[in-house]
Amino acid sequence: MRYFQNVIRHIAIISSIALLSIATGCSKPADKPGAGANSGAASSQTNAGSKLGDLSPFRNIAADVAAIVDKNDLPAAKTRIKDLETSWDEAEAGIKPRAASDWHVVDKAIDHALSALRKSSPNQADCKAAMDDLLKAFDSMKAKA
Repeated sequence: MRYFQNVIRHIAIISSIALLSIATGCSKPADKPGAGANSGAASSQTNAGSKLGDLSPFRNIAADVAAIVDKNDLPAAKTRIKDLETSWDEAEAGIKPRAASDWHVVDKAIDHALSALRKSSPNQADCKAAMDDLLKAFDSMKAKA
């Protein structure tokens, strides 16, 4: 029974990623008239494209984890970051070929955050620093678009 649950979970994640890639189209968004710098700064910044495509679903999970770390609920943060690890790994085949070096930058930041949260005795300061670095890695990809 557990096997079928895992299969269904993976199918759901893959379907979500496929739908996101269909919805976002190509990795380079078309210029839209009227999309000025002041039109929803945080929203447009998160949805901005990069060479890797739309990373906002991954960044949103990382932001959730960072918020949980800020509340010092490290066990919950460890559980939530598993969602990022799973979705990132499953999307690798579609994302990495677009810009392998950029992909490695984000992947290393994710690995660092995973390591910090999975220590036998995680430290909130270390976890916070790792999550800040991860968010910066995501944000640096937008600047390369």
